[in-house]
Amino acid sequence: MNIHYTLCGFLLILFFSQQTKAATFTLPLWTNTSITTQNPNTVIKHGTVSHIDSPYLNVYTPKYNNHVAVMTISGGGYAREELAKESTPTSAFLQQHGFTVFELVYRLPNQDNNDALAPFQDGQRAIQIIRSQAERFHIDPEKIGVLGFSAGGHLAGMLATQWSHQFSTLHDSIDQVSAQPNFVALLYPVISMQTPLDHTHAYKSLMGKNHDSVKQAFFSVNLQVNQLTPPIFLAHALDDRIAPVQHSLDMQMALDKNKIPYELHIFKNGGHGWGLGKTNTETTQWPTLFLTWLQNMNIVETDYSNKK
Repeated sequence: MNIHYTLCGFLLILFFSQQTKAATFTLPLWTNTSITTQNPNTVIKHGTVSHIDSPYLNVYTPKYNNHVAVMTISGGGYAREELAKESTPTSAFLQQHGFTVFELVYRLPNQDNNDALAPFQDGQRAIQIIRSQAERFHIDPEKIGVLGFSAGGHLAGMLATQWSHQFSTLHDSIDQVSAQPNFVALLYPVISMQTPLDHTHAYKSLMGKNHDSVKQAFFSVNLQVNQLTPPIFLAHALDDRIAPVQHSLDMQMALDKNKIPYELHIFKNGGHGWGLGKTNTETTQWPTLFLTWLQNMNIVETDYSNKK
C-alpha cells in the first residue's frame, strides 16, 4: 500500500489534445426484452445526462493498444451524470495513453420507475459485456478496470466489492461472464451511507427518506470490502464539502483491514467535481499518479502516448 498526503509541492498541469478522437461507437447494455424502459427520452444539457431509458457504453479505441480496458463512470449524485466534466475528458485522456475505454451511461435510481438497483445492474452488465468481447477489442480479460467519480465512484466501489452479487435477475450467456473488475480507481468518491456521512445527494437518491440500517450497510462500500476486492487507487481533496474526505479514509481503513493493495492521495485543495483536475490545484496530478500506479502494479507496461 502507498499513502500520499499531498499538502504542498509543485503543480503539474496536464494537457490533452482537443483533437483526441471521440468515442468510436456505442454498445447497448440490454436488448429490448432484457430491461423494461419507461421513458423514451434522455435529457442532455451542457454535457449532463439524466432520465436514461436505455443504458449504453461509449467505446473509445486507441491508436496504439496496451490491451488494458477501463470503464469510466461519471458522478452527479445519482440524479444526473456529468459526462462533459468527468468521464468524457478522462476517457479521451486514457485513450491517448493506449487504453480501450468504455464510458458508462447508466440508468439512475428513482427516475422513470427505476429502482435503487438500476445503476448497479447496468454497471455489472457493462463489465460482463466488456469481458465477453475482450477478443474483439484486443484487451486482456484479466486487465479490466473501473474508474468512477463521486457517485460514480460509489458505483465503481460497489462493483469492486459486490461483483459476485446478482443485481439482475436476467440469466443469459453474458450473465455467466465474471463481473469482477481487476483494478479500480475512485476519485472523490461517495463511500459510506451511514451517519455521519449520510448527507450526500447520492444518499438521498438511493435511500430517499428510508433510513433502514440494513440498506445503509448494503450500500456502504467500506462495509462490503473483502479479501476478493481488487486493488484500488483513491484520490480526494481535503476541502471537499460535497463528499468529505472521510469517505476515502473509511475506505482506506477497510482496505487495510482486508490487506487489499491500494494507493491513496489526499490533496490540500480542489473541492469536489474536479474531473481531470482543478486548475491551480494539485488535483491535476492524479492522472499521472494513476498511470504510475498502474505501472507499479504491473497492469500497464508501456505508455503509448508518445508513439508516432
